Amino acid sequence: MNRIFAVILALFTTGGYLFGQDDMIDDLLNEKVLNVSPVYKPMMGIGTGVFNFIGDVNNTYLNPMLGDNGYKINVSTYAGSKRFLKLNLNFLYGQVSGNERSLTDTSRNLNFNTDLVSFGVNLEYSFDHFLKNSALIKPFVSIGVESIQFSPKGDIYTTYNDTKIRYQYWSDGSIRDIPEGNGDIALSNILYRDYTYETDLRQRESIEFGLGTYSKNTLAIPLNLGLKMKVSDRISLKLGTSLHYSFTDFLDNVSSEGSHVVGNKGNDMLVFNYLSIDLDLFSEPKTVIIEKMFAEMEFDAVMFDDEDGDFILDAVDECPGTPYGVVTDTLGCPLDDDADGIPNYLDKELLSYPGVWVDEEGVTINEEDYLENLLKRNEAMNRGDLIAYLEIIGKTYEKKSIEGIPDKFKNLDINGDEYISFEELLQGIDNYFDQKLTLSVEDIYELNNFFFGQ
Repeated sequence: MNRIFAVILALFTTGGYLFGQDDMIDDLLNEKVLNVSPVYKPMMGIGTGVFNFIGDVNNTYLNPMLGDNGYKINVSTYAGSKRFLKLNLNFLYGQVSGNERSLTDTSRNLNFNTDLVSFGVNLEYSFDHFLKNSALIKPFVSIGVESIQFSPKGDIYTTYNDTKIRYQYWSDGSIRDIPEGNGDIALSNILYRDYTYETDLRQRESIEFGLGTYSKNTLAIPLNLGLKMKVSDRISLKLGTSLHYSFTDFLDNVSSEGSHVVGNKGNDMLVFNYLSIDLDLFSEPKTVIIEKMFAEMEFDAVMFDDEDGDFILDAVDECPGTPYGVVTDTLGCPLDDDADGIPNYLDKELLSYPGVWVDEEGVTINEEDYLENLLKRNEAMNRGDLIAYLEIIGKTYEKKSIEGIPDKFKNLDINGDEYISFEELLQGIDNYFDQKLTLSVEDIYELNNFFFGQ
């Protein structure tokens, strides 16, 4: 048992050491630093809450935590480089209702329910002038403008014994199927509200409310205040309340302009208490990791340039300046399928036989034409061209006769055998190009003829 315990302890100790070693290595190679100027992108928020109504038809019991469900979607972005203000685009959806009971005035037994759809924009301030950015909890306020669509409906009827019956409110607080005072109470039946808002109240306006035809769209001014709690750099929670002051008195279908049911003066208002979550998914991180291994290395753009665009970096391109679009090998040189020294894109004879003489266009020529092309150049002959020519044909010539070597070539006869050998010819040409001999191009041509005439 002790051995097993010792082995387990050793494994945990070794594992902890290895993980610690990885962390040490990571700290040596990388460093987390503050992103001085991150790019901020639009943020998205989603939340839920409850609506309460403030108007002519109010609930008997008011509780800010109880009400009709509502939902909120928000898209925001910073306004200004200092990020003290935030511009919000809001969408609200939900329902609001009111149920009023009165024993003294039976005409005031009213109810309504309406769907709400709101689109708006507001400007938010989070007191960043006074609070540190690292604060976990910040207050916020906002004000804006919005458009609200509504459609008030009422619970006016119920179904009793398969018959649609209208509610009749009595002063004793009961709801019956006949008006109070229109018959014996024993002949009435007690009804109970089913809270099904089946009646479009605008269809009943001219009869009972005298409001006429009014618009089901209105503008409103939303005023928000609350607390913003930071969860992480990209997630925050908002606990807030918003007061929506509308420019209509018809949200509950009761107005001071009514004839049968007269409401109070003043426009209707909504209160929305909510909890939302804001997500910053697309902005640059506030901290970045830099690789300390390369922190002091100066970047030389020349080492990573490709001037001719052949996908071979200039630092290793053996054929710089290749025309754009020409296919190259791994060294950056144009392809030469017949290996005649003329790349394919300039070669007019792509399949020349191996070992033949070709001109500058890759076309086969004879030996005399090749040598003539070399000697007709205006500038001095290229050493590589001349030596290549001599290496190919020079070794095929043997010593024919011993004639006197011209005086200007005698210093080329190194071994003093009165014969210019092939090796001595090559050495003389090298000395010519190295400016160790005072010979002209014509002298080199004469030396070549002398060598092959020996």
